Amino acid sequence: MTPRKFQTPDRGRRGLRRIGLAIALVFAPVAAATAGQPPDFIVPRQTIEAPAGAGAICERYDWACARGDGLRMSDTEAIRFARVVNTAVNRSTRPVSDRAQYGVEENWTLPSRRGGDCEDLVLMKKKLLIAKGMAPKRLMIATVLDRQRGSHAVLVLRTAAGDYVLDSLVGTIKPWRSTGYSFLKMQDPMAPSRWNAIFAGGIFGPHV
Repeated sequence: MTPRKFQTPDRGRRGLRRIGLAIALVFAPVAAATAGQPPDFIVPRQTIEAPAGAGAICERYDWACARGDGLRMSDTEAIRFARVVNTAVNRSTRPVSDRAQYGVEENWTLPSRRGGDCEDLVLMKKKLLIAKGMAPKRLMIATVLDRQRGSHAVLVLRTAAGDYVLDSLVGTIKPWRSTGYSFLKMQDPMAPSRWNAIFAGGIFGPHV
């Protein structure tokens, strides 16, 4: 997908060392969901083919389709750490399209020294979170239409309160429905090599 301007671009040259330092920062905890409010999960409709360019990520990166529980981590800890990673990756990666880097429309891979597009940032965020012990089944890659109906990819974090979105266009982590995005496809949390159709939020409205 053609990269969009990130909210917090960093025009300096930074790499994984800078991301690692940012992860060490402490952020204020995120407030818990309102008591008694039911969790708001993204509900799959049916199995669907993987997005263009995503078919080989399981072979290229075993962690991208890993399953498991990881370390015990509360929702507050998970969201706090996800905020750190989201900010660090957004700030350290220049926006550059797959066409400019690789000569193809879609190539899902980790960001290079030149930068990356939205799928590349999603993969980096998922890699870092899993490496720090977050359960892979809590992290799903999703494709969406943004508020301008442009193609985009985000990382979904599953909590007991519902699903939250890590986004390269927005500096804050939001509940999925608050993004205004139209969710198209998402990895199956129990079998991440499989993708599910979503068709909810944004132009689709709520789940039926």
